Amino acid sequence: MGISMFIGVVLQIFVLAANSQILRRRKAALNQDNIRAGVQLVQDDKHVVISNGVVSMRLTVPGGAVTSITYKGSDNLLLPEYKEADRGHWDIVWNKTGQPYQTDNFEGTSYKVIMQNENQTEISFTRTWSLNSTKAPLNVDKRFVMLRDSPGFYTYAVLERLPGWPVFYIQEGRVVFKLNENMFQYMAVSDSRQRFMPKVKDRENGKVLDYKEAVLLTNATNPAFNGEVDDKYLYTCDNKDIKVHGWVGSKPSLGFWMITPSNEFRTGGPLKQDLTTHLGPTVLNYFTSTHYAGEALAIKFKTEEYWKKVIGPVYIYLNSNDSANADPSVLWIDAKQRMEKEEASWPYEFPLSKDFVKSNQRGALSGQLLVRDWFVNKKAVPGAWAYVGLAPPGEVGSWQYENKGYQFWTKTNKDGSFSIKNVIPGNYSLFAWVPGFVGDYKHASDIAITPGSNIQTTNVVFLAPRNGPTLWEIGIPDRSAAEFFIPDLDSRFKIHQYKNPVEKFRQYGLWVRYEKLYPQKDLVFTIGSNNYTKDWFFSHVTRNVGGEFVGTTWQIIFNVKNVEKTGNYTLQLALASAHFAELQVRFNDRNSPAQFTTGTIGMDNALARHGIRGVYHYYSVPVPGSRLFVGRNTLFLTQAANNATKFTEVMYDYIRLEGPALVH
Repeated sequence: MGISMFIGVVLQIFVLAANSQILRRRKAALNQDNIRAGVQLVQDDKHVVISNGVVSMRLTVPGGAVTSITYKGSDNLLLPEYKEADRGHWDIVWNKTGQPYQTDNFEGTSYKVIMQNENQTEISFTRTWSLNSTKAPLNVDKRFVMLRDSPGFYTYAVLERLPGWPVFYIQEGRVVFKLNENMFQYMAVSDSRQRFMPKVKDRENGKVLDYKEAVLLTNATNPAFNGEVDDKYLYTCDNKDIKVHGWVGSKPSLGFWMITPSNEFRTGGPLKQDLTTHLGPTVLNYFTSTHYAGEALAIKFKTEEYWKKVIGPVYIYLNSNDSANADPSVLWIDAKQRMEKEEASWPYEFPLSKDFVKSNQRGALSGQLLVRDWFVNKKAVPGAWAYVGLAPPGEVGSWQYENKGYQFWTKTNKDGSFSIKNVIPGNYSLFAWVPGFVGDYKHASDIAITPGSNIQTTNVVFLAPRNGPTLWEIGIPDRSAAEFFIPDLDSRFKIHQYKNPVEKFRQYGLWVRYEKLYPQKDLVFTIGSNNYTKDWFFSHVTRNVGGEFVGTTWQIIFNVKNVEKTGNYTLQLALASAHFAELQVRFNDRNSPAQFTTGTIGMDNALARHGIRGVYHYYSVPVPGSRLFVGRNTLFLTQAANNATKFTEVMYDYIRLEGPALVH
């Protein structure tokens, strides 16, 4: 062998050895076994790993799906049996007009490092829509951020639709993580709803009930769960309460939490309900859905409409404590404390997308809400503990259906004062609703928020609906049916015994209890004798007659001492929920044409989904005095929808009959 050939062979061996060492180092980093101080980023052709010595996460390149998360050297917290693209990802359910729903996982086609240093790493996975694409017509920019020493990571997305793109609808959108069932057993969504959960195979071995989500556990791994119903809708919350939720595992004892520091990007306002987590274990963060509202909250785009919105950031927080093996709630308490810290830091300063509006670019609004109901008080009184919010301009109450812009809500103090901070610049309507009063408030003038503005608004006076003095009332005007009678659970099922009491309406099968309580005749409620907490069923449901579900008629019996035959009475009618229902009103003649009908309203499905509210409806129904009698009167409320099902329902919020108008 010549010297030159010998040197060449040596060099090749050296290069191969060096490449092998580099490959081993890269593989070690990608396997998350080589964790150093500060934030580190390592990538190859198919994956990128970000780690900070506490948390490590691996994502596909360029798709941007999270395939692995580890905490302090743990095994992968995500379910390894799932495909890489399905373990942790963003997605939407969407459709074109007249076409079936489909899921888009926002799989990226381009990957970019936005920042990488020992204090912060931010990476971006983007997808630009083109005419030949089968994906949803959106430009997508998914971001993931890890900070030095942070026990978790952040994710947010920027979605954009350009004018002229195809018309389509977004039914729901979310961030989802599917955890390793062998590691996580305990779920927590609130102080009261915390529990050890059944296994996936327990559902598979159970009996599907009236809808696929509800399964009766009959052969559970833990026999104590037999007789319970597993249903993801048992764990929904109002938007205002979806701040932190997650799961706790053992061996090692650690928690996986979804923290939402702001609701500004969620649709439907503070009372909109949505899913949080369910068996799997699966952790969710919904930014839009039609749950508890129906098609009215689907995001519908017009041909020439431009739309852009930043969703998040949300924080995936990980914690551990050996004492959680004996009491998993210790990690819940710690997660709540972390949530408060994240809330106090909002809006974050670290996101690098130019579309995320920082605190110095935002504005604020403050004022005092007063309420005037002349029958209750001669003068306006403070609107204590009211919900006040800025939402895109619209009609009174339109915030319930708003699904494209941002909303900013707060609660007033006892004196009605309020301050709405960190508002993204734009034009807004000021809305409010006040517990104890029917109806909605909207300020007379829209409000323009500019960067750095601090507006002190005036003349925020809610003239509560009132035409005459109260003759009688049923319920509490609070946009909920929770104050009414809620029956005990069907004897076929067993309710889980939580450590702390859970709201009684969170039970499966309450719709069948009405017929058990009223087997022959429908509900009759007598003013002055009956008590709505005991005698007013919480949901006006249908009745099964020979296998067909038919409408029911409830009666309210009341006395009037003196009737002004030429006077105008008013029935104030507030509904907490409706599902494909039509409510008809008649006075004193059950067979007469309806004096008022709502028409077909609602797609809330709140009854089936163990809710106590959906979309709020308010009606002020004129009642001519000629319809009333001196002495005994009967108000007939008929649930009259065609093609009814067992889930067709109306939930009342509040009913009030007012006498003729008085001079005041």
